[in-house]
Amino acid sequence: LLDPYICSYILKHILTTEVIMPIDTKYLLLTRMDVAPDKEDVFNKVYDEEHVPELLKVPGILSAVRFKRRPKVEIAINGQLQVYEYKDEPSYAAIYEIDNPSVLMSDEWARAVEIGRWPKEIRPFTENRRQVLYGPIE
Repeated sequence: LLDPYICSYILKHILTTEVIMPIDTKYLLLTRMDVAPDKEDVFNKVYDEEHVPELLKVPGILSAVRFKRRPKVEIAINGQLQVYEYKDEPSYAAIYEIDNPSVLMSDEWARAVEIGRWPKEIRPFTENRRQVLYGPIE
């Protein structure tokens, strides 16, 4: 299941009543993960100040946005309040707009994901990692 907050972002920023995808790209990479609680502060600092800026230098990476999962979602459906809790879902998510899937296999991408503190100080402390690529509906 996809986190409802991410769905909300996608609906608000990507889907409109006039145009299916009013953004320049047709591909989204959704990366989700958990991090060890004692590494959470450094995880966020490195992700925001090093990892994302390096990835945004890769040709074909157009934008990135990060989110943290909320503990539950309360939503009215069919006249009733529904409560959803997703305890197995990763706590953090990043959405990357990309030109095409080959960007993720490029030499530039491969170098960018190994720069800075990410590979040795952060990656070993992440778990429950999920990578999903979304593309055009054909």
